[in-house]
Amino acid sequence: MSYFTAMGGAPSALFEQPWREVSEKYQSNLKFVKSYQPENKQVKHLRILLHGPDGAGKSSFINSVDNVLKGRSAGRALTDGISGSSFTSKYRTFKFHKNPEATYSFVFNDIMGFEKDSDVGVPVEDVKLALRGHVKEGYKFDPEQELKEGVDGYNSDPTLEDKVHVLVCVVSALSVSWLSDEMVEKMREVRMAASELGIPQLAILTRVDEACPEVKKDTSNIYKSKYLKEKVEGFHHLLGIPLNCIFLVKNYTEEIESNDKMNAAIVYALKHMLLYGEDFLNDLET
Repeated sequence: MSYFTAMGGAPSALFEQPWREVSEKYQSNLKFVKSYQPENKQVKHLRILLHGPDGAGKSSFINSVDNVLKGRSAGRALTDGISGSSFTSKYRTFKFHKNPEATYSFVFNDIMGFEKDSDVGVPVEDVKLALRGHVKEGYKFDPEQELKEGVDGYNSDPTLEDKVHVLVCVVSALSVSWLSDEMVEKMREVRMAASELGIPQLAILTRVDEACPEVKKDTSNIYKSKYLKEKVEGFHHLLGIPLNCIFLVKNYTEEIESNDKMNAAIVYALKHMLLYGEDFLNDLET
């Protein structure tokens, strides 16, 4: 179905006003992100775990956050746009440096993507173990064998710092309507496991410029797009994640220079990840 068919022949593909305001709050949101410190003194870094289908843009989002914080192009999380399967194979923590001696007070964990078949992609049980802090840094995921206690790579005594404080599902806006039942079931299973642990769950939809021509023309149209609002609502119905916990971003993929219009949406999503994670950590102390 083409974009214009999906829009039902509407005279305008955009709302007059954005349904979320991100550009005007960019500088204040960036200031919040850069100055964030967890109040819970048991942790130095708030831990955000990204999960979702292979090729959705998890590693690219980490690079995009790095871009925003550095104000220049960055590519520490390796990505691959042509293999057709998950490029991330190891459990890796990404810290972001303020300067040579200090890092920002949040980290991302990148993880192998889900795939439709059970014998490829990250095992769901491994993602559940990561939530509880049982996966060691550098563990190489094996699609054919789940990580178990006693196996090299299993952390038998995780600290609160090791555990996940925010779970973020990353999905391409292009694929929301085409996600297989098997893929949705895997993501829902992880979501339920996080819910049992009280871990907040958010989602980001990527590749919004490819999904909506109006956003490709002007990235500031992200939250004006009627089509993308429909995609957010559709994803909400698929996974049950609240609408106000689903965000839209265009990752840095081909751009060399920093772009404030792109940055505004990235920082807006990141700020809310930190807010939800902070609430989770603070609730543990009460």
